[in-house]
Order: sequence, then C-alpha cells, then structure tokens
Amino acid sequence: MSSGTLPGLPIVDATTPAVLVLPGPVTRDETPRLCAEVRARLAETGGGTVVCDVAGVGPPGLAVVDVLARMQLTARRAGGRIRLRDPDPALCALLGLVGLAFEVEGQAEEGEPAGGVEEAVESGDPAL
Repeated sequence: MSSGTLPGLPIVDATTPAVLVLPGPVTRDETPRLCAEVRARLAETGGGTVVCDVAGVGPPGLAVVDVLARMQLTARRAGGRIRLRDPDPALCALLGLVGLAFEVEGQAEEGEPAGGVEEAVESGDPAL
C-alpha cells in the first residue's frame, strides 16, 4: 500500500528555523530589505531563530557588520534571534572585535564540550 502526498502546505517542525541566504556583496543599502525579510521569516515561524547563511557575503567589512547588527536588533525586537551559518573566520573575528556576539551553527554552547569530544576517565575514579 502506498500513500500519496496530501495537498496543501508541507508540515514544518516548529523547531526548524527559517533560513535567509545573504547574497554577496552585502551593502548598507540592503539593510531595510533584509530587516523586512527577518521580520517576515519570524512572523511565518512564530518567532524563534532565523538562520542567516553568510557564506557568500563577500569580504568582511563594517558594512556587513552593520547589516548583521541591524538584522539582530530587528530579530530581538520581534522576539527572535539570528544564528549565522558558514561565517568566514575573519567575519567572526571582526564581529568579536566590535563587540557583537552571534550564535554560530555547529558551535558548541558556552560551557559545553565540542561535538565528538569525550571526557577522559582516570583509573581509580569512583564509578557514578
């Protein structure tokens, strides 16, 4: 027995974040449009997180930092947040230099070990 697809909208898990791909190069002129996109994605998903794929934003500069900061502010005002996907290490360094903290996909939470890391057990340690 086979089942066909049902008509209508696909079912989306509430934990699946919306994804916004930032085209490169990003300029400050695009800020209003990108902020509107963030608001729309958060409205579609009922809040939560918007994942911004920043792999193609071009060389990191203050224009990119400004756009990302305004997008983060827009998301926070709408009750959400921004998570970066595939940021260039230079962009992460620049964001840190100006004091902006963004969550990055695949990055371990603060206080959590990185994925695939196991704690060592010393011989003589009591079993828990």
